[in-house]
Amino acid sequence: MMKLFIALLCLVFCGAFTAAGYGAPWQPAAGYQQIPIWPKMPSGHESFDTVTDSPVAGKPWVEVKNVSRPTMTVYAPKGNNTGAAVVVFPGGGYKILAIDLEGTEVCNWLTSKGVTCVLLKYRVPDSGPHWDKSCDCQTVPKVPMALQDAQRTLGLVRLHAKEWHIDPHKIGVLGFSAGGFLVADISNHFDKRAYAPVDAADRESCRPDFAVALYPGHLWWDKKNLVLNPAIKPTRNTPPTFLLQAENDHVDNVNQVLTYYIALKDAGVPVEMHLYAEGNHAFGLRRTKFPITAWPELVEKWLGTIGMVNYPPNTL
Repeated sequence: MMKLFIALLCLVFCGAFTAAGYGAPWQPAAGYQQIPIWPKMPSGHESFDTVTDSPVAGKPWVEVKNVSRPTMTVYAPKGNNTGAAVVVFPGGGYKILAIDLEGTEVCNWLTSKGVTCVLLKYRVPDSGPHWDKSCDCQTVPKVPMALQDAQRTLGLVRLHAKEWHIDPHKIGVLGFSAGGFLVADISNHFDKRAYAPVDAADRESCRPDFAVALYPGHLWWDKKNLVLNPAIKPTRNTPPTFLLQAENDHVDNVNQVLTYYIALKDAGVPVEMHLYAEGNHAFGLRRTKFPITAWPELVEKWLGTIGMVNYPPNTL
């Protein structure tokens, strides 16, 4: 009876979202686990909207707004399980989340490569830094909710690593734009939680074992002098990092990723960076005419070089 009740409940929720016009673009695949990351959270009124006026690779994408009850959705690998896992942070300027373009579509790629994907729907808006045009400067939120959600999620994944067939020493993070900053944020803020510990998950390490930041934003503090955001202070304990950006990015200037690259190198952190002349911003995993959109192949090879995956010969 309990299994039947759960199945009916899933049908009701899926039907409600489909009827509202959200439907397939953001729905996780069958067999997923969607888990609230906090035991007690206020009620919320998040909404999903299909964006058609700025398509990517000729297709619309879905944004989620007003997230007050963050969740993580766990996608198991398809076929061979490498033991690696990646927590994915969609972008959206800490205002919205591009939940399919930079979320579910990424999980479909990772699971096809034998990697467990954990999609974090973190709190927005006003949960991370943003550029204030009135003062032409960065501002920070009163409470770093996005970082709190990221730290909590890494701890939960490690707590459940055995259950989810994950190697607890091969758990990384991957994010886009604002999510790319969140990658840098948690890569340098793992020694101390940004919140009061809740349970056993908060006794687990929230340090990523590797980090992938794609067209990251919010990384500089002073545009003229290329000063790195002072909240980001790489050390030798910052995890190996992969960076990628287009030089004609109209949203997040390429100089931002350069400031972070220099800081990582100065700290002795293994870092691989790829810059492309064209590609602009927010392309996610969708292939376009620009070579930069073939980045997943670069990440796959990089994961092999740093020992996070061990693919059979001639499969990459």
